[in-house]
Amino acid sequence: MGTERTTFAALMTKWTWRPIRNCPGRYVMTGVPSDLPVQALVGSGDVVFEFCVETAPDKVLVVELVDGGVITYERTDGTYVHTLNDPEGFSRKLRQLCIRLP
Repeated sequence: MGTERTTFAALMTKWTWRPIRNCPGRYVMTGVPSDLPVQALVGSGDVVFEFCVETAPDKVLVVELVDGGVITYERTDGTYVHTLNDPEGFSRKLRQLCIRLP
């Protein structure tokens, strides 16, 4: 109890996403307040990793899902851009950001 992991499918049906152009398997969240933190999207059994990387101007928050992942960009003004990624899109974007999960 309280340790359920989130799935790609659950997030895809619960929230509104639009495909990211020229990025197969990656979607950006739309229609929610920009101050909604990533913790509001995922379950208590999901771990949020924080990264500051040279390849992104914002802090990068990463949640590995059962079948993909969420990559959120936390802007300096306190707003967030959430992306939902299928397994291929998730691993491809992590490589582009030079992020390795523990």
